Amino acid sequence: MFGHRELSFDDYLGMARRRIWVLIIPVLLAPVLTYLVTLYLPSLYTSQAKVLIEQPQVAPELVHPIVSQRLDVRLALMQQQVLSRARLEPIIQRYGLYKEIASRGPEEMAARMRSRIEVGLLTTESNGRTEISGFRINFTGESPQQAQQVCSEVTGLFLEENLRQREQMAVGTIDFLQKQQQEAKKNLDEQDAKLADFKSKYLGQLPGREDTNLSEVMTLNNQLEALTESIYRAQQDKSYAETMLTQQVSAYESTHKGGNNPASLEQQLAAQQDQLVVLEGRYTSNHPDIIKAKHDIEQLKKKLEEARIAQSKQPSDMPNDNPALDPPAIQQLRYQIHQYDETIKAKTREQERLQRQLAVYQGRLNVSPAIEEQYKQLTRDYQTARDTYNDLLAKKTQSEISTDLERRQQGEQFRLIDPPNYPTKPSYPDRLKFAMGGLGGGLALGFGIALLIEMRDKSLRTEKDIEFYLETPALGVVPRIGEQPSNGDARKRFWKRVPGNPFAGQQQVTSKLDS
Repeated sequence: MFGHRELSFDDYLGMARRRIWVLIIPVLLAPVLTYLVTLYLPSLYTSQAKVLIEQPQVAPELVHPIVSQRLDVRLALMQQQVLSRARLEPIIQRYGLYKEIASRGPEEMAARMRSRIEVGLLTTESNGRTEISGFRINFTGESPQQAQQVCSEVTGLFLEENLRQREQMAVGTIDFLQKQQQEAKKNLDEQDAKLADFKSKYLGQLPGREDTNLSEVMTLNNQLEALTESIYRAQQDKSYAETMLTQQVSAYESTHKGGNNPASLEQQLAAQQDQLVVLEGRYTSNHPDIIKAKHDIEQLKKKLEEARIAQSKQPSDMPNDNPALDPPAIQQLRYQIHQYDETIKAKTREQERLQRQLAVYQGRLNVSPAIEEQYKQLTRDYQTARDTYNDLLAKKTQSEISTDLERRQQGEQFRLIDPPNYPTKPSYPDRLKFAMGGLGGGLALGFGIALLIEMRDKSLRTEKDIEFYLETPALGVVPRIGEQPSNGDARKRFWKRVPGNPFAGQQQVTSKLDS
């Protein structure tokens, strides 16, 4: 009986003695019943295959493998592919599996077969690390032959899927890298064309030419200064020669022609005017030479006007004097003046050419920073495009080597080390496990029944029960009166004796309460 009183170990032991058969009977019957039930359950057989993962025959440092995923991840992906309904349905139809649920549809049949397939990893310990060395495939069928055949089919699907994935990945990698390489080469050609066009457009202005351009500017400046000085000297020499010519012509005409020939006067006037221009370039307007030259020009203008008036009054039928040849000195001076004119013209053209070249080089120096920035940008883009192309070319070559390694089957391979075995005994039901389960269940059932009986039992068996529930102290007990008990009666009384009773061997007074 259970109440609010705290129970001791002797109380529990007394319960066990009173309800011993309630515990023993379920414990004995449950294993027998579960074993008999297993005789009527359908037997299932499990066939197992083991696949070893062979490492590449060429060191990964030399040839990088195409597939770099971890094996457990690859197996999970392969398992999804192999255990799909499209892959399992042909096997179900070939071996006539699960006909009893054919009415539920192919998806239900594939799910049933999927539940009978188990894929597990095989691991090894190496240097304190757990490494995956392979995997196993289990299939549970209704007969040993069926289990072995279907396990062989499923194992073959895993091996084929591995080859297909590796080949597909190899081909896909090469195609992808080839497309990327073509795009990179196209980009590289575009950048190369831009760089070449830029170099041809800004030839001589590219970075690194600043010192050369600056040296050219200094050289051109020196040449231009020397040429300007040479032109100035030639002009001085020409002015001097023109002055001498004017004097020689004046002297000659005054001696031989009277000095009143308008043509001669015009030549003298032109020579004096040229000499005035040279002097004005060298001196101020108050200089004595300039004042004298202006006075001489005024005198020549008056003489020229008088000569023209006198020539107009001369009869037209009067024959003119035949012009005589100029003396050699005058001819020599005129030739020198002509040479000076040619020299000045040639040096002036050279001066203009040098000025144009100087402007070009100065312009190059002025725009050099902007061109340098553009050139750096183009060079950077070209270098990036070239590096990308070279990297893709190296990866493509590496991928081709890895693909050739796969075709030669010298890369990572799945090798079947243990073909699917022929099971000699069923894997289900395991009768020993069922019997042990029945034993555990019977023991739990016995404890439950005994506990229920004790909860419903309201008997008072000990002095503690009387004092707790009746709240009245026991005054005494009546001892057993009778013959000496036999051995059998003594054993019976042992099982009925309440542990902890201080009056052992005496008749215990019990009473029952209605509530």
